[in-house]
Amino acid sequence: MTPSSARQTKLAPIYSAADYVQRLLAGQTLLPNTPENLKEVVGVLDTYGVVLDAYAINLTYIAEHQFLVLFPIFKYFNGEITPQKIAKHLWHDRINYEYAEYVMRTMVWHGGGGLDDYLDSDEFWASCSPAIQARIRFNPLLLTLNRFFPDYLPEQVRQLAYYSGLGQFWRVMSDMFAKLAKQYRQGKITAIADVVELIKAELVASAARPITYGVTIGGTRYDIIPESAGLTFLSDTAVPYVESIFIRGTPFFGTVSYNAQAHQVPIDQAQFGYGALFADPLPIGGAGIPPTLLMQDMRHYVPDYLQEMYQASVRGQDDIRVQLCQSFQKSMFCVTEAAVRGMMPYPADTDIPKEQALNRDYLKAWVKRLVDSRLDVVQTD
Repeated sequence: MTPSSARQTKLAPIYSAADYVQRLLAGQTLLPNTPENLKEVVGVLDTYGVVLDAYAINLTYIAEHQFLVLFPIFKYFNGEITPQKIAKHLWHDRINYEYAEYVMRTMVWHGGGGLDDYLDSDEFWASCSPAIQARIRFNPLLLTLNRFFPDYLPEQVRQLAYYSGLGQFWRVMSDMFAKLAKQYRQGKITAIADVVELIKAELVASAARPITYGVTIGGTRYDIIPESAGLTFLSDTAVPYVESIFIRGTPFFGTVSYNAQAHQVPIDQAQFGYGALFADPLPIGGAGIPPTLLMQDMRHYVPDYLQEMYQASVRGQDDIRVQLCQSFQKSMFCVTEAAVRGMMPYPADTDIPKEQALNRDYLKAWVKRLVDSRLDVVQTD
């Protein structure tokens, strides 16, 4: 693996959007197919899958078992409150579930997709009202709060629906990355194209998986997002996730100025380019940089072959969080490509001119979004 310090000084070749579109149409991948890239991508996704499993479990627990709990001080315990877990929590010897909540709130803020549309609909407000009434019936504090601020509790339920939606999305992704790692160990994954194809196939297979959410209060089940709402995995959670987390993201405090006069943060959220595909990995490890929490979690589960690769770098594993973030960014280009390929209007190998033209226009629109990302940088990393 190229030393991390050297990677920062390399000048990446500049490819045009048309070059990337042509590569995709020709069956090539956005990330170059090298043994090092393959090892990095599979290794980091294997690690990420383990962490996502924990995140998914906790988000689902919060959504279903911390429903309208105003002070959920034990929300990270998944219902298992023991002196040992409390001690580990206070010592910070635990999974950083705060990062999962950061991602959830970023999705809430950016919105988009069917989940966001549903949560702004009259149908949602009608569905969540019975659950709210059941929850506050014998709670004077919540009754008073709801009387004076009638929109507050429904807005909390809206956020809890995102907890559940993101948890369901990450459940699929965690299982997918575990399958990828298993096939790599079996020798079935031998190229970056194999990684992209497996992820694409799994995304397509789960595309129509229903996204639902409900809570049980006093022995009665309340459906807040019923299956009849028609929300599905790919279009209503996966695509908004790519838009919100991979592309837009949020600027980290201390890296840019939020002062309106400084003009460092775009006024239009659609112009944000702070997502995982655009981020400079170097700030990782700094105070207040949210992905540091993710990298801290991932460093505990790095497979041996990736540990050895990082150890061979100039700084060894002293900057493992930065190296993990660089590998993670590469892997997210593969996941993004898989999602883009999975949503292509027609098969990539179509020989019908009209369908070829529509595929090309579709890819042009996506590549245009990515051309200012770190796509050029990862060509030589």
